[in-house]
Amino acid sequence: MKTGAGATRRGVLAAALLGLVALSVPTGLFAQVADPLPSWNEGAAKQQIRAFVERVTREGTPDFVAVAERVAVFDNDGTLWSEKPVYFQFMFALDRLKELAKANPALAGQEPYKSALSGDPKALAALGEKGLLQIVELTHSGITVTEFNTLVRDWLKTARHPRFDRPYTELVFQPMLELLAYLRANDFKTFIVSGGGVEFMRAFTEPVYGIPPEQVVGSSGKTEFALDGDTPVLRKLPEVEFIDDGPGKPVGINRFIGRRPVFAAGNSDGDEQMLQWTTMNTGARFGLIVHHTDAVREWAYDRNSPVGRLDKALDEAPARGWLVVDMKNDWNVIYPFEKK
Repeated sequence: MKTGAGATRRGVLAAALLGLVALSVPTGLFAQVADPLPSWNEGAAKQQIRAFVERVTREGTPDFVAVAERVAVFDNDGTLWSEKPVYFQFMFALDRLKELAKANPALAGQEPYKSALSGDPKALAALGEKGLLQIVELTHSGITVTEFNTLVRDWLKTARHPRFDRPYTELVFQPMLELLAYLRANDFKTFIVSGGGVEFMRAFTEPVYGIPPEQVVGSSGKTEFALDGDTPVLRKLPEVEFIDDGPGKPVGINRFIGRRPVFAAGNSDGDEQMLQWTTMNTGARFGLIVHHTDAVREWAYDRNSPVGRLDKALDEAPARGWLVVDMKNDWNVIYPFEKK
């Protein structure tokens, strides 16, 4: 063994070199050591997710999935953020209806707008799909796509959730934000495929979820191109073009994404066909259902809920091998603000 000044100098040099090596190691390698899903409790759900990602990203194995094919699709309402007491987009529509009624008081005496403006939850529930669609068509049309985007952004800055008294964008699920980030860190391309309005979602998905507008698939109304003087605009029309829910989701995936996903996450029967389209295929596939079981921190509902009903897909999950995430037991944090 060498001793003395020479050994000391070599020790200092070695330490310096080790420091340089550490600085030069890609940060992604260190990130792999840390827990990428800290808001998920240790257990089967977390283990299954990590095992799947590790399998499909390990080259030279039968389950390896090429980067180009690593497509993950997520429902939005009830999967990435809450959806009670009603879908948040409809809360936006109600607030916009109030503004339109101020400008045109006659609306307040017409149905279904009269019932919607009454503030009576039973009257609102009795409107049915036809009535709700009429309200959405009225409040989401007659303006340009750019104007609508501004309205949504402004509403999200000021509107508060009736139970939590927080902006709606704070009612996102921290564990799902971590899952999105974990998949992207492993070269998955993440898409939203939701029954919600595509232009409503595109107003906030990038800053909230890290998902750019071109990776958002949703229901849409018809638009038309026009010249407003020398300004080209797209004007929103009061007509439905495409419903991205239920069997419409695989159609939307094929039309707008063009690749069959290997990972799909939803929370309701409206996601059943998307989960089938993703998992009933060759190779490694993953289906995930967020089951709302926490009445204290969020809500507990499934089969009998008028919003986000989970019945058929819940029964189908065991046979298909879909992971049913128990929100109460699998998540130690639900919303980002709980971490503070």
